[in-house]
Amino acid sequence: MWWTDLLPLLDALESMVRFAVSVIALLCPLALAAAQTPPATTPPAKPAVKKSAAKTRAAVAKPEQPANAGPCRLGVISVIGERYSVQKFGVTIFEAEENEVPIDWGLDDLVFARVRAAANNDPSVRRIAYPKGAFDPFYHAKAIFIPDPKESLPVIVKGFTANASCDRYLVATTFKTKLPNSNMTLNGIGTYNQGLGKIIRHSHIFANVAITLIDGRSYEQIKRPLTDIGANLAANMRLFEDPITKLDNSLFPDPPDTASTNAALRERTRALVVDRLDRSIPGYLKED
Repeated sequence: MWWTDLLPLLDALESMVRFAVSVIALLCPLALAAAQTPPATTPPAKPAVKKSAAKTRAAVAKPEQPANAGPCRLGVISVIGERYSVQKFGVTIFEAEENEVPIDWGLDDLVFARVRAAANNDPSVRRIAYPKGAFDPFYHAKAIFIPDPKESLPVIVKGFTANASCDRYLVATTFKTKLPNSNMTLNGIGTYNQGLGKIIRHSHIFANVAITLIDGRSYEQIKRPLTDIGANLAANMRLFEDPITKLDNSLFPDPPDTASTNAALRERTRALVVDRLDRSIPGYLKED
């Protein structure tokens, strides 16, 4: 019969079907296990909740008040601390030597600190900056017989305080004065050495600091007669008597250029400036 010829083919097909069924039965558990296992994922980034919260708190926090916020009862302007005078005096005027040495000793910072301290750290006492060279007309006045208003402190201060709006301005400057019992002039803040030859000599430091009070509306100088006269007179009388002005000859800067790096001279001078300021400033802070 013809169909008997197909029997081997049918047997081969049956074997193939059985093999396929076996393979499928083997793979099904693996497929199910893979389906149940969650896919690998990258670990999620840490939430930035705390950082965001911190930023939010910073954003809503009350901003700090600027240092110059609020009314200005007193503006402090100090022009004393850029030059240091080193002077030598002999027996005659022809033996006199004078040099000015640039320094950076924080003397202007010292003035503001002492004013604030005298005013019990009143926040309405404010330091006022000024343009470089603004006080050159005052320190190097050209007028000899008739004063030039442009060289006066009120006019100079008015020129750069239009936006400061302070009730008053306290201005610290230096001045020249005569050495008692002589024709020798002491210029500003500094030290001098005086004597005969190189053996019999003595050294002192000095601080000629003047305080000027100016009305912030009219820019007229506010006089404090007793304070003005008393401070200068007391300073002159103490020039030799006050131990704070005496300087050991070994500390006198020779050559003069060494003054700026003389630490002992710096501290002694700062102490003298503090003494002069603390004696005079309170009188200028009194209300009318």
